[in-house]
Amino acid sequence: MLPVLALMLIAGGFALFAGLARALPERPLRATDGIAVLTGGPQRVEAGLRLLQEGEGHWLIISGAGRDAPLDQLMRHAGLDPQATEIEQRITVGRQATSTRGNGQEVAEWARARQIASLRVVTAAFHMPRALLELRRTLPGVELVPHPVQGSGPRLGLLVREYGKLVGAMFGLSALKPEKPPQ
Repeated sequence: MLPVLALMLIAGGFALFAGLARALPERPLRATDGIAVLTGGPQRVEAGLRLLQEGEGHWLIISGAGRDAPLDQLMRHAGLDPQATEIEQRITVGRQATSTRGNGQEVAEWARARQIASLRVVTAAFHMPRALLELRRTLPGVELVPHPVQGSGPRLGLLVREYGKLVGAMFGLSALKPEKPPQ
């Protein structure tokens, strides 16, 4: 009986998680003090830059950016002209994070320095539950507003892996894995 109950809980949790992986941003959008983009997939940086340009936040951090991703290149890729915009002074390109837990730490340090009370979190929809979990641990008292980005649709294998990572993070296992230094 107990193994069946455990299996049902795991399957039910996965079904709920799979539903969250199809989430869309709230409408209408409400402005936040800051925007945090957790890198790792297409469309995330572009979405964050556009949100900043549209006035949906005052500050932006791109957390976990690679060393070979200068801001002007990121802006051009998003269709923005770095020379013709005023937003670049409000953007931080964070290069320290190499994991979701690292994103939480990098974003928290940045948010505290700017006294951010509300933060829009931009990441893939399937990654959002774990990202919010890690950010809540490092930013208690800050209102987190999810802004899920949909890609071409996550594959089942990706969803299963991400669900496993979420369950592990819920039990604090992400804290056991040391953060790798950025390359």
